[in-house]
Amino acid sequence: MLDIAFIRERPEQVKEGLINRGDSPNIVDEVLTLDGHRRALLQQVEALRAERNRVSKEISRMRDKTEREERIAAMRLVGKRIGELETRLRQVESDLRQVMAFLPALPHESVPVGPDETHNVVVRQWGEPREFDFEPIPHWDLGPELDILDFERGVKLSGSRFYVLKKEGARLQRALISWMLDVHTREHGYTEIYPPFVVKKECMWTAGELPKFAENIYHDVEDDIWLVPTAEVPLTNLHRDEILSGDDLPLHYVAYTACFRREKMSAGRDVRGIKRGHQFDKVEMYRITTPETSYQALEEMVEEALDLCRRLGLPYRVLELCTGDLGFHSSKTYDIEVWAPGCGEWLEVSSLSNCESFQARRANIRYRPERGAKPRFVHTLNGSGLALPRIMIAVLETYQQADGSVIVPEVLRPWMGGIEVIGGDQAA
Repeated sequence: MLDIAFIRERPEQVKEGLINRGDSPNIVDEVLTLDGHRRALLQQVEALRAERNRVSKEISRMRDKTEREERIAAMRLVGKRIGELETRLRQVESDLRQVMAFLPALPHESVPVGPDETHNVVVRQWGEPREFDFEPIPHWDLGPELDILDFERGVKLSGSRFYVLKKEGARLQRALISWMLDVHTREHGYTEIYPPFVVKKECMWTAGELPKFAENIYHDVEDDIWLVPTAEVPLTNLHRDEILSGDDLPLHYVAYTACFRREKMSAGRDVRGIKRGHQFDKVEMYRITTPETSYQALEEMVEEALDLCRRLGLPYRVLELCTGDLGFHSSKTYDIEVWAPGCGEWLEVSSLSNCESFQARRANIRYRPERGAKPRFVHTLNGSGLALPRIMIAVLETYQQADGSVIVPEVLRPWMGGIEVIGGDQAA
């Protein structure tokens, strides 16, 4: 959520940021109108309360019964008027909160301006795609042939966009998750969190998923709980309504969760394979920092995600997203894509964002720089470290062999029980 004082003071700057994102700037005028109405009502209420308090003191000193009763009657009318104004004030505040909830984060000044993903900028690249002496096949053929991926039974169990991993496929997914968590906790300095996979509505609102993305989130109406679309949601809410000590920052969290999203795809787009599904696994990195250190933290998180890609031997490229492709709550985002030779495309395996104080304001997460100092809002950052199943796709397609087998990347073998090859005559 944006700072209402900032919107009042710099409305044209906010409008420019919205235009650069591809959003309508008219919402700023709506916010200012509601805010002006709210402040006027609040001023009236406070003035009437002050009058009532003053007259109440006078009444207590009055000796003339008639005059006292007249004043008491007048104050009843004032009380009634205060009640009416307070009702209107609550409604205006509710309307303002609702409109403010649809205002996205403003892009950082360093973000390239552009209308859509075609204006994203490749800022670095590593590795060369593997050259094959045979035609590499996509994972949607490779997985079933190895009997580690079953589309038909996934659909039978849960419907379209679901699948079943089995045998070494299930073990490879589990190995990737465990390996990533171990690297982040043992080497990158993160604290592992295992959060619930369902959260209260307030958690979704705090993280910026509601109300804008309600149609894409799975919701249990009876208990009013929501399946997490990413571990970012519960991690954002760990310190909701808390004032942290400056000495405790930065906080580094990493969490594995299954993630649930209604994928609404255009006909014919990404319909094959496991690239897009309603359920997927992800290891999420999350940081809570001071405003002064958040952009350095973002660069560090990018490097930590890239470290995993390099260890897996997967060629990658890093894209800096333009203003028109930023997520709702992000001020700056980098996407990491790895090459999948069977699909013949770059696949996004991590999106790393600095949300600045946008989520912190919604969650009321603050810190006290020093003892006795006024609390300030923290900055929050998040990023996949890394996301499945796209890493699975890249590993299977990159390490496939002519005989249909797949070599297990060396770094994963301890987490695979020593298995070196999946399928083929060399299988362990």
